[in-house]
Amino acid sequence: MAGRRDRSQQLRGSRIAIAILIGIFIGCVCAVMFPYGFFNSSSSLKVNERLSKSSDQVGSSACESPERVNMLKSNFASLSEKNAELKKQVRELTERLRLAEQGSDNARKQVLALGTQIKAGPFGTVKSLRTNPTILSDESINPRLGKILEEIAVDKEVIVALANANVKAMLEVQIASIKRVGITNYLVVALDDYIENFCKEKDVAYYKRDPDKDVDTVGKSGGNHAVSGLKFRVLREFLQLGYGVLLSDVDIVFLQNPFSHLYRDSDVESMSDGHNNHTAYGFNDVFDEPAMGWARYAHTMRIWVFNSGFFYLRPTIPSIELLDRVADRLSKAKVWDQAVFNEELFYPSHPNYTALHASKRVMDMYEFMNSKVLFKTVRKNHELKKKVKPVIVHVNYHPDKLNRMQAVVEFYVNGKQDALDSFPDGSE
Repeated sequence: MAGRRDRSQQLRGSRIAIAILIGIFIGCVCAVMFPYGFFNSSSSLKVNERLSKSSDQVGSSACESPERVNMLKSNFASLSEKNAELKKQVRELTERLRLAEQGSDNARKQVLALGTQIKAGPFGTVKSLRTNPTILSDESINPRLGKILEEIAVDKEVIVALANANVKAMLEVQIASIKRVGITNYLVVALDDYIENFCKEKDVAYYKRDPDKDVDTVGKSGGNHAVSGLKFRVLREFLQLGYGVLLSDVDIVFLQNPFSHLYRDSDVESMSDGHNNHTAYGFNDVFDEPAMGWARYAHTMRIWVFNSGFFYLRPTIPSIELLDRVADRLSKAKVWDQAVFNEELFYPSHPNYTALHASKRVMDMYEFMNSKVLFKTVRKNHELKKKVKPVIVHVNYHPDKLNRMQAVVEFYVNGKQDALDSFPDGSE
């Protein structure tokens, strides 16, 4: 009896153990299949959603009409157009952001773009950066002008002259000199219809700007100084298109191709109003104030101004900033454009003023000759008169411009040795 009872107890114990093992196994299976439990509302909703979607799809596929299909296609087309418009807006905003960043601390970015920082070399070997990088051209600024420049420019450079009917006679002399030298990259910015028709007759490349009330008023009726001030607004687009510009007033006679005599190592390369080495290229001028006693002598650095009627601009950020600064000041006050041009180029940074960081070069005064050098010095010096043949002569110091321009042609082109003799040194 005792043995039978023990066996029955063992059998009952093993059944319980098997039941426990089966329960554990079922629990593991349920944990895998139902990780969120049997009664989780989200799981039941998901099941219901799946069932609902499948039934909707079956129903819609069976009963969808052509009208429904057409409506969906129309909605899709409308959304596509909106998407394209949004992409366009994103591109425009991105470009505005790029331009804003370009204007912010641009000098630092340019230096970083040129390369990594370097150590200074041994004594006497260190040379600073002299030439700023050119900008990326932007053809969208003025496609019409861009097409003209693409046709006439040589090595992305062009001579530009602004003219209205008031200066037609001088322009005619200049055009004749341009053709005589064989310069092809020459463009007249016609400020009125008369000059536009004149250029057509002379077979000269010209550009007539789109209507601009402020520019047109001055361009059509303004005198020499007024028209001269316009160039700082007009030239900006040329630089933005990536072209080097040699600006020329119309009271200039060309005797050689000026592009063969440029250095192109500076943002601004200009002829001088100076008449000798000191005044043209700079000198140390001593100011004497006896009342100061021991400190009576003060040294000053002097240079005669750059001529704003003949200068070359490389397409760089400082060159464009120069045009912007001068044009802005000329729009706010009646001042001489040449004075403002030089103030922006030469004034250093000081309290409440940040200077223009533009590199500059003075042109050779005997190659790019003003009329003071010619009539006061060269024509009276036999050696200079014989040996010096200027690239251009600018009749900037004298009011009888046309007569002197014609005399320059007679002397340097036609060989008439006394062609310059009848004129006084000055204007009297």
